[in-house]
Amino acid sequence: MAAKIWGQYDVVLSDLDGVVFEGTHAIAGAPSSLQAIADLGIPVGYVTNNSSRRPEVIADQLAGFGISCSPDDIIGSGKTAVELLETLIAPKSKVLVVGGEGLRARVLEGGFELVADSDAQPAAVVQGFAPDVSWRHLAEAAFAIQKGAKWVATNSDWTLPQEKGLAPGNGTLVSAVHTVVGQLPLVAGKPEPAIYNTAVRHFNAQRPIFIGDRIDTDIVGANRAGIDSVLVLTGVSTRKEVLGINKEGRPTYIVGSLTELLTDYDSPKKTKRGFACRDAEVELLGNKVLVTHGDPKSLGALRAACSVIYSSEVPIYGLDVEPALYE
Repeated sequence: MAAKIWGQYDVVLSDLDGVVFEGTHAIAGAPSSLQAIADLGIPVGYVTNNSSRRPEVIADQLAGFGISCSPDDIIGSGKTAVELLETLIAPKSKVLVVGGEGLRARVLEGGFELVADSDAQPAAVVQGFAPDVSWRHLAEAAFAIQKGAKWVATNSDWTLPQEKGLAPGNGTLVSAVHTVVGQLPLVAGKPEPAIYNTAVRHFNAQRPIFIGDRIDTDIVGANRAGIDSVLVLTGVSTRKEVLGINKEGRPTYIVGSLTELLTDYDSPKKTKRGFACRDAEVELLGNKVLVTHGDPKSLGALRAACSVIYSSEVPIYGLDVEPALYE
């Protein structure tokens, strides 16, 4: 029998920013855990909304962290964006790219002609993140879309984790163009299902699991695509966010770090008035969600509290959640 994560999953699909690394720094325990999974014979793919870099560049970066993977196993939103382009415009059409070298390379690989500005009358605009995207690039995109060009965005992430904190993401730049043209793009990346479908097809996955740090993109997208998910608390989303999220954004599993993928997962167990997990118990007493045993700041308490809240018929705004669970 082939090795599987938690006895169920035959392919691991992982986000990059906030899961494997932040900026140029690896997140403690993440690279070694993912490499250990690959060494067990379980395929690992890396699914990212960032289309600015070529897969080869990302694979080299991962190799520097101790992860061995093929560029083919990097599923970027640029790849999915080109797949969407193929459904919107004719082969060999002109395309205006706002973004990095990785996105331009993907568009060329798709057989399209790159143009530099709206004067070339492009059939489509593809917009992705790159640190050097300027006002001029956004203006040319707006001009082309106003003339009838189809518009595809690689992703709509509002923020991008960096060493110093959160920086503006592609969603911020897309919003600037949207304000001008009065329409929204077709989005290739998370939280839309298209990029997940690309990854599942690439690996011919039967039971994939997706790992992410952002509820609004990673987890919502996995749920939309019908894929089980792991929220790792090393990136953007917080304990408070996962406690209060609606059904669309609820992860299948919650971990503190990727090292927990290598051990059995402790699921919350139902008790008389709530749930218990590890050494913590959380109960629903009236409308109060209270930790009745254990450390409220522990991962066990968080998992148990999520189970209490998610199973409650009272919406989160009607519950009084013990602040120690999320502060």
